[in-house]
Amino acid sequence: MTGALRGVVALDGPSGTGKTTVARKLADRLGAGYLDTGAMYRMVTLAVLRAGVDPADAAAVAAVADRADFSIGTSPERPEVRLGGEDVAADIRGPEVTKAVSPVSAVPHVRELLVGRQRQIIGDVVGHRGGIVVEGRDIGTVVVPDSPLKVFLTASADVRASRRSTQDTAAGRTSSVADALASVERRDHLDSTRAASPLRAAEDAVHVDTSELSIDQVIVALSELASRRGLLAGCDAEVAR
Repeated sequence: MTGALRGVVALDGPSGTGKTTVARKLADRLGAGYLDTGAMYRMVTLAVLRAGVDPADAAAVAAVADRADFSIGTSPERPEVRLGGEDVAADIRGPEVTKAVSPVSAVPHVRELLVGRQRQIIGDVVGHRGGIVVEGRDIGTVVVPDSPLKVFLTASADVRASRRSTQDTAAGRTSSVADALASVERRDHLDSTRAASPLRAAEDAVHVDTSELSIDQVIVALSELASRRGLLAGCDAEVAR
């Protein structure tokens, strides 16, 4: 199956910017594959917690990552995530994993291992479908630095906290806006100051502030960007509308 997108759209940004929803809907709109690299780090984190390993113990975390049996789907409609064959889509979004994912993600061996897996998946999907939208925190800077379209989503901390609180409530988890803001700010600090692949925008990334934009408005803007970059094959005008 081939879609309209040709190549890789690298979508980076901190939590609460709408990154996952935007990436999935953009991939669906452009007939492309989709990869949530954050889910891969969350699966390793879940494996670490289930093994009873301290997320701050880099050597033990690396050992768990080496033997973790996990897989991730690339369909934007149904991106399955499995650990040991078990569907863990809900488990990896829980508060325990959210709290531990930053220290686990900061382990250099974990990043090296997962970046290798991510590049392999991206290459396979581009070869099969023609294009893929990849979301994360180091896609444009580390995973696919030669991507023809790099986007860095931003939003104010208050807006991101409000969104995160709403998401948690919808998922049945109690979360006040104040708690969500503290979590967002903590994650921002850890991700942007880690030694291995810190969260930052690529020098040639297009910055898009989603604070006052709807998801649909962001999708239209990114579709038009892809069209202007010459990344859409066939039905460019129709897709970009």
